Amino acid sequence: MSRQSFLTEQIQQNRDAYEQLAKHIWNTPELRFEEEQSAKLLADYIQAEGFTVERGIAGISTAFRARFGSGSPVIGFLGEFDALSDLSQVENQPSPEPKEAGGNGHGCGHHMLGTGAMAAAIAARDYLVENGLPGTIEFYGCPGEEGGSGKTFMAREGAFDGIDTAITWHPGYYNTVWAYETLANYQVSFRFQGKASHAAASPHLGRSALDAVELMNIGANYLREHIEETSRLHYAITNTGGVSPNVVQAEAEVLYLMRGTTVNKAKEVYERVQKIAEGAALMTETKLEMTFEKACSNFVRNRTLEDVMNKEMQAFGEPDYTDEEKQLAKQFYDTLSESEIQNAIDEVRKISTNDVAHDLVATTIPSTPDMKRLSGSTDVGDVSTIAPTVQCYTTCYAFGTPFHTWQMVAQGKTSYAMTGMLYAAELMSGTAAELLENPA
Repeated sequence: MSRQSFLTEQIQQNRDAYEQLAKHIWNTPELRFEEEQSAKLLADYIQAEGFTVERGIAGISTAFRARFGSGSPVIGFLGEFDALSDLSQVENQPSPEPKEAGGNGHGCGHHMLGTGAMAAAIAARDYLVENGLPGTIEFYGCPGEEGGSGKTFMAREGAFDGIDTAITWHPGYYNTVWAYETLANYQVSFRFQGKASHAAASPHLGRSALDAVELMNIGANYLREHIEETSRLHYAITNTGGVSPNVVQAEAEVLYLMRGTTVNKAKEVYERVQKIAEGAALMTETKLEMTFEKACSNFVRNRTLEDVMNKEMQAFGEPDYTDEEKQLAKQFYDTLSESEIQNAIDEVRKISTNDVAHDLVATTIPSTPDMKRLSGSTDVGDVSTIAPTVQCYTTCYAFGTPFHTWQMVAQGKTSYAMTGMLYAAELMSGTAAELLENPA
C-alpha cells in the first residue's frame, strides 16, 4: 500500500466522526477567545485518540496543545475554530436568510479548519506508529484568529518554540499550496474622554469626544496618500458617545487596523496615526487613551516546504465531487456578481493560466516560487517567524465565494465542503509523513 493510500484510508475511515465534529462547531459558532464548546470538542476528541492534551496554554482558556510521540522532528499542526459576528445563515440555502437574528456564523470555514488539521495530525500519528519512526506530532488549538490574532499571543508566550515545522490549511474555492506573503498589522483602540454639556444651551462648556474621533478619521484619511502603496489603513467607530444629539458626547472610541509588509512597516503607520490622534485630542481639549489590542507578523514563506506539499498534492490527485454537489454549488455560484467572479479569476491568474471559473473546482494548481502578496493578514505569520511553515488551500465552496459572507456560511455543512476538508487533511498528513521520512 502506498503512503497516500494508507493516509487516505486512515482519514476516510473516520469521515463520519470528523464531519460530525465540523458540523457541531458550525452549529455553535463562537467568537474570538470565547470558543469554549468548540475547543473542548476538539481537545476531547484528540485526547481520546491517545494524545496528551494541555489546556489553557499561553494564558488563554480556549488554547490547547495535544502531543504524541517523542524526539525529533517535532511537527505541529495548527487548527482554528472561531466564528464571525452577525453572519448567521441557514445552511444549504442559496439566498440570505439568518438562522438567528444577529447571530454568529462560520463565514471563514474555521469549523473545518480546526477539524481538518486535527484529522491530519491523527493520520500523521498513525503513519509514525505504523512505520516505527521517531518524531513528535503536535496539534494546536488556536483561538481568536478573527480580529484577535490568537497565535500571536501564543507565540509571545513560547507555545511554538519547540516545533521544527508547522503545517496548516484554509478552506477556499480551488486547490493549491499557499504561496503568498501577507501583511503584518497593528490593531489599536483610540478612546477620547471629553465633557458633557447641553448642546444648545451651553455648548461652550462641553468638550466633544465625538468631534475628536471625527477629526482623527479625517486626518487619517489624508494620511492615506502618504503611506506606501502596499500599506493599508482601516477603522470602525465603536462608540459614538450616545444617541442624543442635544448632548455633547463625553466619550467616543474608534478602532484602527493598520497594515504593512513587515511588522516595522505596520509600526510606522501606527506611529503616524498615533500622532493624528494626539492632534485630535489637542484640538478638542479631550483626553486620549490608547489600547493596543493585537498585532500579527507578515507570513514568511518556505519554498522548500511548498515543493514538498506540491509533490504530495500531485500524488494524492484531485478530489471527486458528485453531480448533485456540483448542482448545489452552481446555485451559490449564480448568486455572485460578475466583479466577485472576476476577482477570483484574477486571484487564480497570479499562480496559473488555468481557466477554473466554474461552480466547483476539483483541479489542483501547483504553486509557483515567484513572489506574490495578499493585502490581508494572518496570525499564522507569527508561527512562520519561529518555524518553517506551509499551508494548503482546498475547494470547500463554489468558485469565487467571498470570505466573510452569508454564502460561505451557507455552504459550511455541504458534503462538498466536507470533502474539501478531508482532502486538506490528506495533503497535510502526506507532507508530515514525508518530513518524518526525510527530516533533513
